[in-house]
Amino acid sequence: MRKQRIYLETTLFNFYFDEDREAHAATVKLFQEIAAGKYEAFTSGAVIEELTEASTEKYEKMFSLIGEYKITVLSVSEEAEKLADIYVSESVIPIKYRTDGVHIAVAAVNDLDLIISMNFQHIVKRKTKLATGSINAINGYRAVEIFNPMEVVENESD
Repeated sequence: MRKQRIYLETTLFNFYFDEDREAHAATVKLFQEIAAGKYEAFTSGAVIEELTEASTEKYEKMFSLIGEYKITVLSVSEEAEKLADIYVSESVIPIKYRTDGVHIAVAAVNDLDLIISMNFQHIVKRKTKLATGSINAINGYRAVEIFNPMEVVENESD
C-alpha cells in the first residue's frame, strides 16, 4: 500500500511552534508521523512565500521544518495558477485570499491525497471541500480531501 501524499499548508508551520494553540500537539504529532514514514509530505513555493512574511527568526524556524522532515517543495505551476483562478471566478475562494486557492490547486495538479490545514476561513470548510472537488472533477483532477491535523493523526486508542 502506498503512503498517502499530503500537502502541508502554511498554518501548520505556524502551529508547530505555537504551543498556546489548541492544535499544537496534533500538529507536532503529524510531523512525527511524517518522520516515521506514515505520509509522504509536500508543500509549495506559495507556502514558502507566505512564511517569509514572518519575522526572520520565526521564518528560519518554520523553514527548517522542511529540511528536518524531508518535505518536498512543489512549484506553483501555470496549471495550478489557472485552477486557482477558477476557484476564485466560481466564488469558492475570495480574490483577496487567492493564495488559499493556490494551495488547493497545487495539491490537485500534483495528484496529492490530502491537504492538511488549520485555515478554517477558506480551506478547511465544507463549501470549499465540495466546490473545489467539483471544479477539480470538471477540469480533469481528483478531489483532494481537506482536513485539519486533529482529524488525521493517530490517537492512542486508534
